Parts: sequence; structure tokens; C-alpha cells
Amino acid sequence: MACVVDIPMADPDDARPAGPSLLALIHEDIACVRQRDPAARGQVETLLTYPGIHAVIWYRIAHGLWNSGWRFPARLLSWLGRFLSNVDIHPGARIGHRFFIDHGAGVVIGETAEVGDDVTLYHGVTLGGTFWSPGKRHPTLEDRVVVGAGAKILGPITVGAGSRVGANSVVIESTPPDVTVVGIPARVVRPQLSHRRVVGRIDLDHHLMPDPVGDAIEVLLDRVEFLEARLTHMQKRLREAGVPGRADDPALSTSDCGGTTSLMETCNG
Repeated sequence: MACVVDIPMADPDDARPAGPSLLALIHEDIACVRQRDPAARGQVETLLTYPGIHAVIWYRIAHGLWNSGWRFPARLLSWLGRFLSNVDIHPGARIGHRFFIDHGAGVVIGETAEVGDDVTLYHGVTLGGTFWSPGKRHPTLEDRVVVGAGAKILGPITVGAGSRVGANSVVIESTPPDVTVVGIPARVVRPQLSHRRVVGRIDLDHHLMPDPVGDAIEVLLDRVEFLEARLTHMQKRLREAGVPGRADDPALSTSDCGGTTSLMETCNG
């Protein structure tokens, strides 16, 4: 009599190499703080006094529960972490290695957000969604992104690797790698490879941002100065030509010029 035994088939995903343990991830999160915050003096002090680290630890544990199918305990633990650290990270979010939230207050990271390795967020950052439909609705931050205080990154967009987002900016479109974006809505104001590189470390000089409004005003002032100089030159030519009237009056209208149009065209030439 034959005996039939059901042999479970191996899941192809089970063949993938196992990722780092929970303790290894938390150790990386703590160790990276000294590279990005000069005020950090030791790992014990960092572990006990940094709310950003506390928030990440709560997230790591809740994320493990979420992936194991324990959705309600994961949400409950996530709520507890938010209550204690003032940082709201959904347990379904995917966050890479060496993640650091400086000052750890008011940060919100949505369910479908994805954060790469070596990412730094400052207080008040939101990685939010823009619609109610299920599926991917939160942003993706690639490796080595730095997001300044109060910045909002909204929708299923991608912030390229190595990019920097200025404080209080609102990013609603994807950005290429290695650029700086500022403003509402955010625009690229410093192209690839034009900002300072820090070999082997995260570029934390997020205060070294260009001033696009100031640059535009400077261009306008230069243009006004050029036009005033050109007007002064034209008035001088008219006086030398003996043209009667108010050629030296800056308020002279075109109707008063009469037959001087051809002479002004000659001056312009």
C-alpha cells in the first residue's frame, strides 16, 4: 500500500540570502550618528538621549512585526513610538541602513515610503502621499539623500541619490541624482557635481544653499544699470546733434521725439 506524503515546495524567495539582523541594523543606526552630528559623544549617550534613534528603534521592531503579518501589534507599537518620540513612521515603510533623524521631532513617513541607505532627515520633514488610492503613494529617497528641516516631499516621486532638499521646500516632482532643490515648489538650483563633495562622508553642509530670488534680483539690477547708461549715452548724442526739445529729460515720451526716431535708431546701432 503506497503512502503519499505532501512535501512542501520551497519558495524561491527563501533562497535569497538573509538580511542583517535587527540588532545589527540598530547598531548601524546608532554608530552613524557620530559621523553626522558633532554633538554626539558616545554610543551609550546617543542611545539614551537621541529621540531620533528611539523612533528608528521602535520602527525597526514594528517593521519586523508588520512583515511577519502581525499588522495590529505593529501599528500599536508604531503608535507607542510616536507617542514617546514625536516621530510618526508607518511600520510598512521601507527604510535602509544607517538612517538618521536629527533632533527627531515632527517627522512623518508614510506607509509606502522607501528610504535608501545613509539618508539623513531633519526635524519637521514629511514623506507624504497625495491621493487616496491604494498602492504606491509616498516618495522614494535614494541613497545619501539629505532633507532639510521642515521640507515636504509629496507623492510617489523619487529623490535621486546624493541629492539635497533645502529647508521648508515642497518637492512634488522627481529629481535627478546629486542635485540641490529648494523652493515652493522645489526647483533644481544647483546641478549635478556642482556642490562640494565630502569623500567618504555625508555632505552635511545643507545650509550652503544658493539664493535664486537674490540672483534674479541681481540680474534685474544689472539690467536697469545697463539701460540707464544706454539712455544717458543716447541723450548725450541727441544734445551733440543739436536736436531741440527735452532730449535730456528722462520722462521724455516717444510722442515728443518727433523726427528724432531715425537718429535714436542710429544711436542704437
